[in-house]
Amino acid sequence: MNIRLVIFDFDGTLADTKSLIVATKQETMRRMGLKVENEDVCASTIGLPLKKSYQVMYPEFDEKTIDECVATYRAVFDEIKDEHPPVMFPGVKEVLSALREKSIKTTIATSRRRDSLIDFLNEWDITEYFPYVLGGDDTARNKPDPEPVIKTLNDLSVKADEALVVGDMSFDIEMGNRAGAYTCGVTYGNASAEALSEAKADYMIDNAMDLLDLLNMTAIGSASF
Repeated sequence: MNIRLVIFDFDGTLADTKSLIVATKQETMRRMGLKVENEDVCASTIGLPLKKSYQVMYPEFDEKTIDECVATYRAVFDEIKDEHPPVMFPGVKEVLSALREKSIKTTIATSRRRDSLIDFLNEWDITEYFPYVLGGDDTARNKPDPEPVIKTLNDLSVKADEALVVGDMSFDIEMGNRAGAYTCGVTYGNASAEALSEAKADYMIDNAMDLLDLLNMTAIGSASF
């Protein structure tokens, strides 16, 4: 496996944002007069574009109500962000630095809006590691569609078999697989190892630093580390 490019998901892969996202969804439900769902239900659509996540959770809602959910979520998110501050997962910055030393490009493909993503990267002083990022508003189609990966590969002139997509949700794995890239599921995020295995992740890691061991391999081997 000769990897020249690692395409990271953001929420649940680089950043622990679960508490903030769940709290925001639950407060949105309160304000919308909906049943307040538990953590597992609220976390189940993390990784999808916000509008799509509400369409999945409430398939009976019309377009106007879905848009109201999205608008309410965004307002609540800004209001309570400081109460549930997201943090980088342990080892992330060290991994990014090590990959740069190996001349492996690092990018992000996320369903989070670009402006929100950039705010977090700037806040954590890791913008320098990501000269190329795609937010959910940068492509016509989002995860699990392969467009974000295909666009990244084309723009950076990297072949699919030279790229590794790293994510915590089945949507990330399906996106990478459909683009022909290698895929790595992280078990420390928002989905279980079983769900990532069912999505046919080529590899799985239990912490960020394990990614360096994976990329030091000289050949494709075990699918779990």
